Amino acid sequence: MAQTKPIHYTMRASKFFLAVATFFIAFASCTPNREKQTDEAIKAIIDEFQIVGLAATVVKDGEIIYNKSFGYKNLESGTPLANGDIVRIASVSKSFTATALMQFVDKGVISLDDDVSDLIGFKVRNPHYPDIPITLKMILSHTSSIMDKEDDYFTLDHINPGKNGDCADSYYTYAPGEQYNYSNMAINLAGAILEKLSGERFDNYIRDHIINELGLYGGHNVDSLDASRFASIYRKTDGVWVESDGPYKSRAEDMPGYIIGYSAPIFSPTGGVKMSVEDLARYMMMHINDGELDGVRIISPESAKAMRTPVPFTREGAINTYCLGLGELPYQTDDPKYNVPGNYLIGHSAGSYGLSGIMIWSPSDKWGIVAMATGLVPIEGKSFLQCITNSIYHACVKED
Repeated sequence: MAQTKPIHYTMRASKFFLAVATFFIAFASCTPNREKQTDEAIKAIIDEFQIVGLAATVVKDGEIIYNKSFGYKNLESGTPLANGDIVRIASVSKSFTATALMQFVDKGVISLDDDVSDLIGFKVRNPHYPDIPITLKMILSHTSSIMDKEDDYFTLDHINPGKNGDCADSYYTYAPGEQYNYSNMAINLAGAILEKLSGERFDNYIRDHIINELGLYGGHNVDSLDASRFASIYRKTDGVWVESDGPYKSRAEDMPGYIIGYSAPIFSPTGGVKMSVEDLARYMMMHINDGELDGVRIISPESAKAMRTPVPFTREGAINTYCLGLGELPYQTDDPKYNVPGNYLIGHSAGSYGLSGIMIWSPSDKWGIVAMATGLVPIEGKSFLQCITNSIYHACVKED
């Protein structure tokens, strides 16, 4: 459980909006009317959900058309959130891990159907179904039957028979491939496999072969980043905003015993990327453009397509919408065009330490939205992610 520190005051909506927006755009913009509509739509969501800080970037046809930040980077100091400030993007990070492994699929080094036991170097088997291999495709699509354990989040020990016997308490009782259950541990395993394949420490590989290649700034290792750019993340407890200190925790104390090919969970392949919303939108543009951005190819078009293609279950009649580190996201907007099979929006949600956000795009129409809120008050029966996506889509993206 992340430790937190309280901020001993609350915000009134009127004061909040007087302080809100960093209105700076350095890119091709939507029309002034569209820009104003988008500002107003976002402010309404901020007000409704009592959001601390929110950054939003919209891309269309290969350009960033909207890029603004609202609210606070830090409540205690009153510092406004600015474009370029960094947030922990939580589970959107899973797509970076999957993208990196697809680079090895492209090279022919591995296959998505490979048994992860062969890739990691110890037996990974659901003891309820010992004869069914758990494949790379399964761990990237949350169909592996591997169960999360919060107390073992930063280690592979609970799925390693050498550390945990038959590991029966680490698996669901259904067969691998049969159904979906979200598994952070499976993606952390994928990160360790990446180290086995590359011989490089996980955080360094993602930085050098994806982030730097695209000309972006960010990464998993906070000690390699400019901490002055980190945006604080908050939860509201008993009417008081509480700042989380977990999102940007240094892992330096774990480095002396680090084992390449085993210790990758320390950097959280499942949720550890820290990056600005603007740079995350450029990363998204690479995926929109089938694995290439500004002449730099990160993965093949075939791998890009595979990452946004749902992985079928073995259970008859069951339908899956999760792909490889990404997923289909129907009903994030009320436009029926994007709520039919074959034309669903693609992306991933983010939720950790109080942050809530989304990276979402249309493969068919080449637009996308990234939005991250650094603290909000949930509303029963209402989805912040649906509200922010739908509001920005109608104000900035949808054709009149």
